[in-house]
Amino acid sequence: MAAIKTVDLTKKYGEFTAVKDLNLEIQERDIYGFIGPNGAGKTTTIRILATLLAPTAGKAYVNGIDVDHSPYEVKKIVGYMPDAFGVYDGMRLREYLDFFGAAYKLPSKQRKTIIDDVLELTDLTAKADDFVSTFSRGMKQRCCLAKTLIHDPKVLLLDEPASGLDPRARIELRELLKTLRDMGKTILISSHILSELGDMCNKIGILERGVLLTSGDFQEILNSIRQNRRIRLEVVEGADAAAEVLKQTPGIENVGRSGNEFEMESKLGHQDLSVLLARLVSEKIKVVFFEEDQGTLEDVFLHVTKGGI
Repeated sequence: MAAIKTVDLTKKYGEFTAVKDLNLEIQERDIYGFIGPNGAGKTTTIRILATLLAPTAGKAYVNGIDVDHSPYEVKKIVGYMPDAFGVYDGMRLREYLDFFGAAYKLPSKQRKTIIDDVLELTDLTAKADDFVSTFSRGMKQRCCLAKTLIHDPKVLLLDEPASGLDPRARIELRELLKTLRDMGKTILISSHILSELGDMCNKIGILERGVLLTSGDFQEILNSIRQNRRIRLEVVEGADAAAEVLKQTPGIENVGRSGNEFEMESKLGHQDLSVLLARLVSEKIKVVFFEEDQGTLEDVFLHVTKGGI
């Protein structure tokens, strides 16, 4: 059973269609990157899954539960972190988490232990007695994530969680998400900044103008849009000789050169590439590195989107 599934999900605001016939399927323990420009329909989809919006048409399910028919059952297993959230002036972090623990009807005798565990998981133990309103942007993001985890949800819906974070905070968030996946949680994380998701997600979906353009394993999608391998080569000496070897090698195409560095496309398999490398070395060309470019989210995004908003 899929952790998240939508069937022809559609949301309209008057004549404007925010999400159109969305068919999405996310398996348990996936970290699924929901990618698209601002206005693509990511937040609308997440709010429907979080039971905050009713769809115009179609169905959405979380762990097999219909979000429209059984919203309270869905709320018990979903943790929703919005792209913008408020804090309460005059409230300390532990009080903040206790408030939400009570809202989720966690037994009062258990809340302290649960809050301590969540504080430790999000590395906020040292801030437990500090006022939430004094926190930095990164600390507030962690605080909201701690609140999202307070009832131990099976599915996390995180809308732009890395927005505005500094590089260190983004790295810490990435590692925390991997820990949560190892704990058995399924994570849907949205962003319009591709660099935020590159190392976080094992699956991706790209949304544009409310339409899901592609969805699945990142590497499989990348391989499907790239006909050839991309190879990078750098030498210390013998760049001219290397250029000649590449020119003479069948299956090497579109060679680009910048000084001692080369980029090329290759139809060769691993065995033939190893033969090419051996030839370069035998010609006394001093090779610094010879590697395949694995590709990026940017490659996929630019290939499948048309630039519409």
